[in-house]
Amino acid sequence: MTGKECKFDYRKYAEAATRRLVYGFLGLVATVAVVIFFVWAILHPHKPRFVLQDVTIYEFNISQPNLLSSNLQVTLSSRNPNDKIGVFYDRLDIYASYRNQEVTLANLLPETYQGHLEVTVWSPVLIGSAVPVDPYLTPALKEDINAGMVLLNIKIDGCVKWKVGSWVSGCYRLLVNCPAFIPFSGQVVGGGPAIKDQLAQQCAVDV
Repeated sequence: MTGKECKFDYRKYAEAATRRLVYGFLGLVATVAVVIFFVWAILHPHKPRFVLQDVTIYEFNISQPNLLSSNLQVTLSSRNPNDKIGVFYDRLDIYASYRNQEVTLANLLPETYQGHLEVTVWSPVLIGSAVPVDPYLTPALKEDINAGMVLLNIKIDGCVKWKVGSWVSGCYRLLVNCPAFIPFSGQVVGGGPAIKDQLAQQCAVDV
């Protein structure tokens, strides 16, 4: 037997071992991905359901030239419709808007975990002090107040995570839009009695 025949090719051996490791790792990743996909497909999480229960207006007053001051409290409930999946709510900002313009400061709701089929209720206060309203919106807002009905939208922008057993998903953006028709009886609110409107209004939810 010659020395050439006994020579061991370490380079080829290393390349083969590397290929086996790479293929094994890719196979493991593919297996985990398939398992997660089937668990996700079987459980099929449904997005939470939000209901705007009521709105209490303590102040809603537009002054010259186009400054809106508002103070309102909303009661909002959320239900997890899933019987096998928990829901984490994270960094939920809630605010009021009028015709797509934010008219109150965003209020950060507390981080919340919602178990299977559970209901959570929040009652945040939303305040806007002398918020500049776009000039083209001011006449429309005054007309709505004089007509006795103003449509505000209570909106939430945040993050939702799904929990199955000990596994928690990544963050999915949560957008909630709750229309609130507020009766004003042709008067602005400021210093007088508060206006409370019972709504039980279903909200649009996008995840």
